[in-house]
Amino acid sequence: MTSNRGIISRGDNNHFSNIALGTNAQASATTPQLSTPPATEADARWDLGIVTILSEELRSVIDELKLRRHKKPSGLHFYQGEHTAPGTTLRLVATQTQSQGQRSTMAALENLRRHYNPRLWALVGVGGGIHDDHARIGNVIVSTEVVYYENRRINPLGDIRRRGEHRQAPAQVVHAVNAYFTDHGTPARINGQLTAHAGDHYEVYPGVIGSGEAVIADRASDIRTYLATYNEKILAVDMEAGGLSQYWQENSVDGAANPGWVVIRGVSDNADEEKGHSHHELAARNAAHVLSRLLPYLF
Repeated sequence: MTSNRGIISRGDNNHFSNIALGTNAQASATTPQLSTPPATEADARWDLGIVTILSEELRSVIDELKLRRHKKPSGLHFYQGEHTAPGTTLRLVATQTQSQGQRSTMAALENLRRHYNPRLWALVGVGGGIHDDHARIGNVIVSTEVVYYENRRINPLGDIRRRGEHRQAPAQVVHAVNAYFTDHGTPARINGQLTAHAGDHYEVYPGVIGSGEAVIADRASDIRTYLATYNEKILAVDMEAGGLSQYWQENSVDGAANPGWVVIRGVSDNADEEKGHSHHELAARNAAHVLSRLLPYLF
């Protein structure tokens, strides 16, 4: 015969609360302490997610912002760091696309969103200048407006009619860029990053970026003619900004906060027959340096 003077529990998932059974038993009302689940990677929101295309661009960003490589279990490589701005410390992360073009850019943005969920996107690197007065080699274009020029209609006679898509960054980013140029002038003049002469400088302009899938190396290209007619403020062209602006727009329908965006392009060529790689490092360094100068305005 077994004598039971309390509670015997066998098995899993039993729970007893405020119960007293048996000789000299006592009950007290207590609130169970629920453990707080650790924050997931997506919960820890970063400040700035930077997308680069070329290795020269990524190296320039790493050097300028003192980032360090971090490999995710998935095999993806990112470059992380902190940057001190007036009144705050910013967490920054950069990545490189697998290839040139709009599609790879959108995939890189999705990887940054999934792993870091940044508050702001920045597309940083080189571009082709198409405005002789402003977009000289080494100058930098800061853009909050993108014209995607690939959409077009071709009739049976072979005539091409392009249909541009024009997108603008969120208002707070536009205000931040405007404030930078208000403080530093238009153009802003900055001492060169890759020169032995301290007096040398390059110029920074606000302007519109034309974006498509074509590498333009022809001054007489119909694309250049179309962009000049569409908006005379288009200063440079690239192959990625359209993907950035499209990704931002398509994610604006979600209830979650959607990052703003900005495009910073150092002019490495004039999108003409002399297009080459000789000025990539200069243009990439200048673009990365302008990003660092813009950070106090963007955050």
